[in-house]
Amino acid sequence: MEQVLARLRAAAEATRLRLLAICAECELTVSEITQIIGQSQPRVSRHLKLLCEAGLLVRFREGTWVFYRTPHSGAGADLVQPILALLPADDEIMSLDRARLDQVKAQREKIATEYFRANAEDWDQIRSLHVDEAVVEQALLDAVGDLSGGRILDIGTGTGRILELLGRNAEEGVGVDMSREMLAVARARLQRADLSNCLVRQADMYQLPYPGGMFDVVTLHQVLHFAEKPDVAIAEAARVLAPGGKLVVVDFAAHDRDELREEHAHRRLGFEDSSINTWFHACELVFDNVINLPGKPLTVRIWTAHAAMRETGQTRTNSTDRAAE
Repeated sequence: MEQVLARLRAAAEATRLRLLAICAECELTVSEITQIIGQSQPRVSRHLKLLCEAGLLVRFREGTWVFYRTPHSGAGADLVQPILALLPADDEIMSLDRARLDQVKAQREKIATEYFRANAEDWDQIRSLHVDEAVVEQALLDAVGDLSGGRILDIGTGTGRILELLGRNAEEGVGVDMSREMLAVARARLQRADLSNCLVRQADMYQLPYPGGMFDVVTLHQVLHFAEKPDVAIAEAARVLAPGGKLVVVDFAAHDRDELREEHAHRRLGFEDSSINTWFHACELVFDNVINLPGKPLTVRIWTAHAAMRETGQTRTNSTDRAAE
């Protein structure tokens, strides 16, 4: 009861209610929040601290930036949603907050679009070498299967397209990438798709900031050919799979297009089935299937495996919120 009262006391202030309302819409930095709320950064920071301590907001660092949002699940989320439902939609101050929030979203979209446009020529050149991306995406959807109530992790999420594709049917989706520029693109994409159940984080694929057994599906889409240590990336992906969870690797079959190394920083010229299967076996994954999607000249393959069911005394974490703090 004391925890509930503490959360209610934390929310029972006009500015903090405004903060909860805008942070329920998307992840926001302190500077973005001050722009929306129109208050000084020290004052906003004090309110954010109180809300985080009460569990009504979660914070996470991305380089030198710190983002805030309302939790997706857990006791804090259970309280936030009913509180926000009570707020009048026509309140003048909150309407102004929403208008300023729309401006922040528009600015994010502009930055993401400019970055994408600057790099689109390289991506288009690579896409022209293999089968149409729509074919790959449909095959990926078929390989993943039913995601209802599941939690997914997309490693090396890039533009966030795979998270957008799979996240609609999942309970929760997380995309990780080391590039802040790509995370900005991914956030804009998820924002545009209105996927509030999905989020992105800056993280190293060799050292994921999540406990073991957390995700039902983990995807590595066109990531491994950039990796210095693809076997380690697969092992780390396997570590965070729940028992029975599925790992899906989408990448090129072995090829001889050496120019991709020099022009596009590919570390590996695709992969043999034997290599992927060896890495699956090394981390005790059970091989399921491989799908071939021939192109000219590159062939895309989708390798799937699953984590064996096992007895464990550990309780699965209920949300990515705590891991993100």
